[in-house]
Amino acid sequence: MKVAIAGAGAVGRSIAKELLENNHEVTLLERNLEHIDVDAIPAAHWRLGDACEITVLESLQLETFDVVIAATGDDKVNVVLSLLAKTEFAVPRVVARVNDPRNEWLFDENWGVDVAVSTPRMLASLVEEAVAVGDLVRLMEFRKGQANLVEITLPADTPWGGKPVKRLNLPRDASLVTILRGPRVIVPQSDEPLEGGDELLFVTVSEVEDELRALLLDPTAR
Repeated sequence: MKVAIAGAGAVGRSIAKELLENNHEVTLLERNLEHIDVDAIPAAHWRLGDACEITVLESLQLETFDVVIAATGDDKVNVVLSLLAKTEFAVPRVVARVNDPRNEWLFDENWGVDVAVSTPRMLASLVEEAVAVGDLVRLMEFRKGQANLVEITLPADTPWGGKPVKRLNLPRDASLVTILRGPRVIVPQSDEPLEGGDELLFVTVSEVEDELRALLLDPTAR
């Protein structure tokens, strides 16, 4: 996969290293000469330039990339790059970093963003996920499809204990993607029995989250 990352600060470099370790081709675009350090990540392609300048993006041949990641520390830059990547270069996947949660409303498909990643929001969600047994926690939003990654931790005394996954009559547009049980990551099979304390991860649309919550956490709803 060919990936362009705008912003070679700590975040951009960390992403680049992870992607390179997974054998992806990575280009780092940075407008600050002081942040250019080829020796730090020699396997990446380094380019000096402003990610908001369309001539710079043309010189990169951005239309040939599979993914663009707007990872600068400036939300204005990230939004503008996302819009240019999607509308001018038809990049299939655009991921944008949200630095200020007050700007989250901008990072949607209208501005070319497929996935918005807000560090403060994610940290808050992870805190909730760690302590919120018996509730639904939204971990991430997938803007393009208006779908969410949500987590539900079953209480120890869940009535679903011992019942197989196939007994779950999930609402439409909700899919169980994995079960976290202690150190185990379980790909849900139809005959896999549920247990109290299981962390269930779903991809679902917002409209059925309440129905999903009721199904798994409200005994009177079944």
